Amino acid sequence: MDQIKHTGRNLSLRKSLVLYIAAFVVLALALSVTTVSLCNSRINAIKASYPTYGEKYYLTNRQGEQLGDGVLVSSDPISYSEHDRHRIALLETLSIAAAPLYSAFCLIAAVLLFYRNRLKKPLAELSAASEKVSGNDLNFTIDYSSNDELGQLCKSFEIMRAALAKNFSEMWRQVEERKQLNAAFAHDLRTPLTVLKGHNEMLQASDDPQTRETAVTMGRQIARMETYVSSMSNLQRLEDTQPKYKTVLLQPFLSALHKSMEMICKQKGKMLCLQNSVPAAHLSIDTGFVLRVSNNLIANAVRYARSQITLSFALRDNGLLLSVTDDGKGFDKDALPKAASPYFTEETDRSAHFGLGLYICKLLCEHHDGYLRIENVSDGAKVTAFFRSSAL
Repeated sequence: MDQIKHTGRNLSLRKSLVLYIAAFVVLALALSVTTVSLCNSRINAIKASYPTYGEKYYLTNRQGEQLGDGVLVSSDPISYSEHDRHRIALLETLSIAAAPLYSAFCLIAAVLLFYRNRLKKPLAELSAASEKVSGNDLNFTIDYSSNDELGQLCKSFEIMRAALAKNFSEMWRQVEERKQLNAAFAHDLRTPLTVLKGHNEMLQASDDPQTRETAVTMGRQIARMETYVSSMSNLQRLEDTQPKYKTVLLQPFLSALHKSMEMICKQKGKMLCLQNSVPAAHLSIDTGFVLRVSNNLIANAVRYARSQITLSFALRDNGLLLSVTDDGKGFDKDALPKAASPYFTEETDRSAHFGLGLYICKLLCEHHDGYLRIENVSDGAKVTAFFRSSAL
């Protein structure tokens, strides 16, 4: 029996389906024949319960001897009762309908049994595996050992899962190594920079004008390197930072955010327009994340806007949608896909900006289970940050 089951599990799906259908067709045929036979037998029994009238005719041989019991021939039809007429009609209908009914039921049963025995388990395994992979969970195995088409698909999926798990493990190892290398690099640079800064201050106090001028130039580069090292350290901390959700009343928080941004715009001589469609509601968010992202976005906008910046708030998909639009020249077509990459900037002067602003915004939004979208619009550039509320 186990050998038969093993052989059956290794049949291809096509052969297995044909086998299921053939077996149930034979069953439908046997049930139909049995039902017709029983119906006819019952009809004959009902008819036999009524007396018959007429003349009996016999077959005879040449000597005039009667052969057999003879045949009764009646010119008058048998008068059945109303109840027996209904019974005979029902039995005749049942005998006619038996074949198509049994065929339909057995075909449905064959398909359902085929699905339960050959499709249900591998499909459930693949569905569960897909959900786990989409959730970045690769710590599982697919347990399905058949050699049919779905079994081969499960084996291929398992090979893919193992390869992904290996690649993810290697990727995270490299990420951790990069983080440690950046942290070590930033730490080790502080000491020589401090020494250089001290010597530079001494040189700037020199009586020689050329030496002082050279020292001032060196001082600017040392300050730039200090800013770069500081940004690397901050970036390292941000990559490990997770949001601390807190339920807040949105309107007061967004009002304070708008006033802060308006002050920054006024200092740079730019006008800030507000579009606020958020109702009076509570939302569970990390206000620190929202504040830092909004500050970075408005700082970018005031650098590139000609005269006007538009700030908009909205509730969308159980989260806060924050958009900043400026009326500047927008992003270069080639630069747009790389705008949120670390250390990418379109500016030639990197003394003050290292191209980390949008990358930090993207990082914080993703840690908040949201996203950052950058696009050009008809009159400038638009950056949209989404912060999904935590599930309480």
